[in-house]
Amino acid sequence: MKKIFLFACLFTVLHTSAQTIRLNFMAGLSNYHGEIQTKKITFDQSNPVFAIGATLDITNKLLLRSDFSVTKLQGDDKRGIYPTRNLNFKTSIQEGTLLLEYNLFDPYDKKLTPYVFSGVGLFHFNSYTIDSLNRKVYLQGLSTEGQGFPEYPDRKVYKRTQFNIPIGGGLKYAISDDVQFGFEYGLRILFTDYLDDVSKTYVDPNILRTRAGQLAVDLSYRADELKNGSKTYPRAGSLRGSSKVKDLYYFGLARLSIRMNWFENGMSTGRKSRLGCPSRVL
Repeated sequence: MKKIFLFACLFTVLHTSAQTIRLNFMAGLSNYHGEIQTKKITFDQSNPVFAIGATLDITNKLLLRSDFSVTKLQGDDKRGIYPTRNLNFKTSIQEGTLLLEYNLFDPYDKKLTPYVFSGVGLFHFNSYTIDSLNRKVYLQGLSTEGQGFPEYPDRKVYKRTQFNIPIGGGLKYAISDDVQFGFEYGLRILFTDYLDDVSKTYVDPNILRTRAGQLAVDLSYRADELKNGSKTYPRAGSLRGSSKVKDLYYFGLARLSIRMNWFENGMSTGRKSRLGCPSRVL
């Protein structure tokens, strides 16, 4: 009888833990680091970010997490360290992630718990600029650095939907077993250096004009739009960016987590199940 009871307790623990779901509501600021925004962490040119997601408790310390977020990113040379280059971009970002989150302490024992997370993400971007005639122009199709041209076989056309690697951490406070509030910082490691459409060197303007048109030439080199800027297009091979370090973006978020008691099939929301067994996995 005792073995049956212990088995029932174990089943209840696993069953309850496997169905502990929290909804996460997050808001904060986003920013990017790359050729046009060289500061690694800054509020300059940041934008609001909003996210919603859910966590599933594998144990009290280990959680499976999924989020969906929307934001905008931007950079402008006029506010950076290369104002005479005069490049700029903006893009919206839609991102979905699947993460593992690890609490350093048991949140049912400690009210304040630091945590870390990592996983995989999928994001979409479509960078654009405003040209000298105040028109919105999307950049990927212009091949401003010769992407996709046979003369530059090492420069592939970049995809606007790509994978990333989210990593980060935060601090959560348990207001109750059902409600947590906290803050987190999340970095997105990218596999592209063309989030800002700047990566390598200037290409031959005649080749660029033939392959992509005059607008591509105009938006590849924009110093000539400045009052004292050089009107001469740089020689092919001159540095336009640097591909040594990939672009990245990051979020700083406030997070509200609410436990979905209705999903737990009538189990108690406290630390004891209806069978009198602990409802948490140690």
